[in-house]
Amino acid sequence: MTDQTSPVSVIANASRIVAKVGSSLVTNDGQGLDREAVAHWALQIAALRKQGKEVVLVSSGAIAEGMARLGWAKRPTSMHELQAAAAVGQMGLAQAYEAAFSVHNLRTAQILLTHEDLADRQRYLNARSTLFALLRLGVVPIVNENDTVATDEIAVGDNDTLGALVTNLIEADALIILTDQRGLYEADPRRDPKARFVSHAKAGDPALEAMAGGTGSGIGKGGMLTKILAAKRAARSGAHTIIASGRDQDVMIRLAAGECIGTELHADVPVLSARKQWMADHLRLRGKLILDQGAANALRREGKSLLPIGVKSIEGEFEPGDVVACLDPQGKECARGLTNYSSSDARRIMGQPSSKITEILGSAREEELVHRDNLILI
Repeated sequence: MTDQTSPVSVIANASRIVAKVGSSLVTNDGQGLDREAVAHWALQIAALRKQGKEVVLVSSGAIAEGMARLGWAKRPTSMHELQAAAAVGQMGLAQAYEAAFSVHNLRTAQILLTHEDLADRQRYLNARSTLFALLRLGVVPIVNENDTVATDEIAVGDNDTLGALVTNLIEADALIILTDQRGLYEADPRRDPKARFVSHAKAGDPALEAMAGGTGSGIGKGGMLTKILAAKRAARSGAHTIIASGRDQDVMIRLAAGECIGTELHADVPVLSARKQWMADHLRLRGKLILDQGAANALRREGKSLLPIGVKSIEGEFEPGDVVACLDPQGKECARGLTNYSSSDARRIMGQPSSKITEILGSAREEELVHRDNLILI
């Protein structure tokens, strides 16, 4: 882990920002929608807008607000009850933001997404175009996961991840994750009063994941680990991440003024093209290709295409053009990409040299199972 000194917050020079606000902040620890807090987010974003910064807000709180409106003290486990709570709460959330931003003569737009919207290439591009159009029109997009229809199969899972996906989607300069914690510590400060605070580090540093774990509250689904992983994902498009307490007065305005608050995780990795970001951002894949060690090494070290001869086994059902994961013999994902063959055809040609594809299948679409141009290392 690196612990650099940064004299000025990365937000000061950011022109496009994604800000994510957690459930405990929006709903005052689950007591119901905190309209005073919502008004304060609107005031801060309005101030950033006056500085010429574009801001997309990713807001949690729909399920928590729905629980409060329905009188539920405990988060339900039934999918249908969670969806019902989201449907009820989303109404209050949208109304509160619309009213708060109208005070500053700003219009808002509600964008509800599922992983399926981002996994499908055309829907991904449509969402991207819509967000860019809203920003050009001076509208503040407010993004949330579409919990009213999301299931385990199509859910993003938490709004920290969603914030990172939106950051990649619109190629934002920075992601601000506001939570009820000050930021990241090297150990749990509730158990170790001497735990050292991490003010600056590199996004994606494995040491950070070892430090983080557990949920921060019983209201939202995310914890510090999801925030660290979100920063790692946001860094793929060159975005820096700040994890800070949303309870700090005017935190976003102060960050924009250059003040260093919370944990700042710097993007220090090669920036992926938009197309490769899309492949990397698939949270659920159509299938898995288990490789021999030689093929895994060829992908990792030599940047080569994946040939059928290097595949030992295949899991899942997929069609040409679907995104699949490539796993080494130890079961660790080393790459993912767009397959040239269906799972049924891939099973017939796996372990065979490319010269035999036509003999086995009757014709050959490509020599490669996954071409290196359609492959991203993980």
